[in-house]
Amino acid sequence: MSDALLSALAEALAGLVTAVETADEDVLDPDTAVEWLESTGHAFAGLSAADRRALDGLFRATAPREPEGPRRNALLKVSEGFGLTSGLPAGPASGLLSGPSADAHAACDAVLDHTRRLAAVVRDADPALPVPGCPDWTLADLARHVGTVHRWAEHLVRTRSATRVLARDVPLDPPADPAAYADWLVAGAERFAATARDADPDATVWSPGADPHVRHYPRHVLFETLVHLADAELAVDGKTGPLDPATAADAVDHFLTDAPYIARIAEPVSRLGRDGTVLRLTARDTGAVWTLVLGGGGFTWTRGSGGAEPTAAVEADAGELLLLLHHRYAADDPCFTHAGDRSLLDDWLAATAL
Repeated sequence: MSDALLSALAEALAGLVTAVETADEDVLDPDTAVEWLESTGHAFAGLSAADRRALDGLFRATAPREPEGPRRNALLKVSEGFGLTSGLPAGPASGLLSGPSADAHAACDAVLDHTRRLAAVVRDADPALPVPGCPDWTLADLARHVGTVHRWAEHLVRTRSATRVLARDVPLDPPADPAAYADWLVAGAERFAATARDADPDATVWSPGADPHVRHYPRHVLFETLVHLADAELAVDGKTGPLDPATAADAVDHFLTDAPYIARIAEPVSRLGRDGTVLRLTARDTGAVWTLVLGGGGFTWTRGSGGAEPTAAVEADAGELLLLLHHRYAADDPCFTHAGDRSLLDDWLAATAL
């Protein structure tokens, strides 16, 4: 079934649910309405965790297409009304999301800092240099991709698009000479940061992950830039520069929260067949612990041990765990300490490879 058809069906169902819940008694018998809603909720309860997350995302994506008002508010509550996210913990936020300075402005500042570091790496390097973390990419390809992400995200935040926008439909204006990519990168990051700082973080907008609000994008862009900065540094210097532990831990949170909404991850994970197994990640430098429980056609995760005995466990610094999840480091790298059934980690990494 195509994405367009799924979205259309979800939008029609969300609209129908909203109409039923708000109908006057003289239009729709209340007992009939309750019976219909309960039977629908019962059917949803039988879905796997991955399917419930996907349906939640589809329902929430319908709301921004409506103007501000009661109908949009009602559409935003459809998932909650059916309990689609109950039992699917997203995990508490950390790093940039906690404390008075942990807001969109702080993330925008970090985007600029990391982009300037990336521009410095790119500026004097051979644009044809291969990038090991992104097979078939050159350093020029990587720079063009990051600059595209910045401009694409800026467009979405500025226009508050209610539907997905493809990068090819956004004005990018990349320079003809790869030698000019460094300045182009910084210009795109500055434009994104300026737009995101001026935007209401609670405004609704389409997003590729779990949170359809403007506040999604500063973190999304930051972590995309962070991982590709590491790619560039590994390509040019053979090692990464310093990764702030709190920012890296927040990036792990972000990855695990959004992964169930990314079909290229969610679908392979749903086919792993490792129901009931527990994968634990521990960051030595921050003390953060992530516990992933596989099953129900997907996975759930929490910060902390959750009292579950891990089937497999891996320890490293937060930045190293982030790059492991993004397949920039191999699990056999000596920076990682393993315990338990190593095949579970290998299966997880194979399923989440993009």
